[in-house]
Amino acid sequence: MKKIVDSLGVMQGRLLPKYKGRYQAHPVGKWEQEFDIAASFNLKFVEFILDYEDVELNPLMSKSGLDKIIATVERAGVGVKSVCADYFMEAPLHHSNSTIVNSSIELLRLLLNNCKYLGVKDIVIPCVDQSSIRSLEQRDQFVRSINRIIDIAEKVEINLSLETDLPPLQFAELLDRFDSKRVTVNYDTGNSASLGYNPIDEFQSYGSRISDIHIKDRVYNGGSVLMGSGNTDFKAFFEALSTIEYNGIFIMQVFRDEQGVDIFGQQLDYFKNIIPESL
Repeated sequence: MKKIVDSLGVMQGRLLPKYKGRYQAHPVGKWEQEFDIAASFNLKFVEFILDYEDVELNPLMSKSGLDKIIATVERAGVGVKSVCADYFMEAPLHHSNSTIVNSSIELLRLLLNNCKYLGVKDIVIPCVDQSSIRSLEQRDQFVRSINRIIDIAEKVEINLSLETDLPPLQFAELLDRFDSKRVTVNYDTGNSASLGYNPIDEFQSYGSRISDIHIKDRVYNGGSVLMGSGNTDFKAFFEALSTIEYNGIFIMQVFRDEQGVDIFGQQLDYFKNIIPESL
């Protein structure tokens, strides 16, 4: 239990009121105060978000911004070990437009080089919802795009952690197409439940490649709900987790309301109370 608690973090924005009414977004101009709130919950990490909208305003994109993140981390005692690159939901690396693909690859190149200064270990690349990989052609394009950038990931020692909605065996087959240990898996407990997947099957297929975990609860074929009220089988998740040597972080990407912080605290307490003592 202590190992998980000591590795707990929060998705950026979950401890603040909604930014521009959006469910998940980098809170431009307000992000620094969230680190202090995270520290008050004894959280160890904030998973930064890189949005498509206002990307040029994100501190991850400039030297001055990186310096501000480092100063904030040092002041609050809350680290940044991962980035959720939601940018690629709007401009996916498997887009049919080569101009968009090339632009996204260049942005990922910049992001990798900038993140090394922060000590980031994982950049999560979402391939879900509108950026889902739906066809063999898209899968081939995605592989080509990642292979164009993998040398940079190797050099800066940052994982490209893929979040997909592919069934376990298909996801494992996709991973096998990369000749690099830097292509890893972001595992999301809520997304798994929404898709009707079994955590045991998923971990058997690619558990050794999981490097970043998102914690939330969702209903089957539906959205996020308060922890404990959805279909996420946390017992099976913990059982599956116990079968691998996982040394990454756990990011609370839980259900939120307009304000964020109070409902987050309720769910943090719930999660801590269900962690098995053996973990």
